[in-house]
Amino acid sequence: MQKSVGDGPFYGVAEGLVAGADSVSATVLPTPGTAGPWGPEAQHGGPPAALLAWAIEALPEAEGRVVGRFALELLGPVPLTALRATAHVVRPGRSVALARAELVDVARDRVVATAQAWLFPASDDGPAAPSGPLAHGPVDGSTHERPASWHGGYLDAMEWRWITGAVDEAGPGVVWMRSPDLLPDEPISPVQRLLACVDSASGAGAALDVTEWAFLNTDLTVHVLRPPVGEWVCLDASTTLGPGSVGVATSEVYDELGLVARSAQALLVVRR
Repeated sequence: MQKSVGDGPFYGVAEGLVAGADSVSATVLPTPGTAGPWGPEAQHGGPPAALLAWAIEALPEAEGRVVGRFALELLGPVPLTALRATAHVVRPGRSVALARAELVDVARDRVVATAQAWLFPASDDGPAAPSGPLAHGPVDGSTHERPASWHGGYLDAMEWRWITGAVDEAGPGVVWMRSPDLLPDEPISPVQRLLACVDSASGAGAALDVTEWAFLNTDLTVHVLRPPVGEWVCLDASTTLGPGSVGVATSEVYDELGLVARSAQALLVVRR
């Protein structure tokens, strides 16, 4: 999949960040690069996840802390219209803190996504070193065309280097990904970059023929060992199916130093 919507950020800014003692708020305008594979009217889950993390990381309570767990709930389609991102502290603390963020469809005044994040002290003196680099990197991967039935948007905005598998090949997949920036004139943070990519695990490790089945995730939970380094992250993704409408997509996420995170998504599995 090649880039076709440019190298610009996922969002423009309509109203800049307003910060209080324990809350923040901003209004953004999605760009076409946020659109998901099912059509141009709704966003892929990656950019909204990164945007909610951005709001959480902007909280004063987040200074000197890292995200240890991030849990996203998608309450409905996230439109490509003005969105208000807010965040506040749910549980302050001297060691860990819990923060919550919401994404509101401004036109309809409706919450379309929420996230909660546990914030841990930033530290580099833990008991274990990074697990070590993988035997491959982005330069070892190849590009693939996206399925003809899928919309471009996010799929074309991201950079993909496939080691094994592809979105149109049923089965586990291993892919290196690189995200554009989230907002203008602001570098994307390591955790925002991770979240912009990891929501793709359900596609990278799809177990079904995408021409016959749709599989939409209702959530995303990510446990983060440490913030990733470098611009690329690697998903080692797979999907487990049940006898009904529920599937589970999981991934291990790596950077150039080794394991970074593990993710899980519940999938609504329906025939096209």
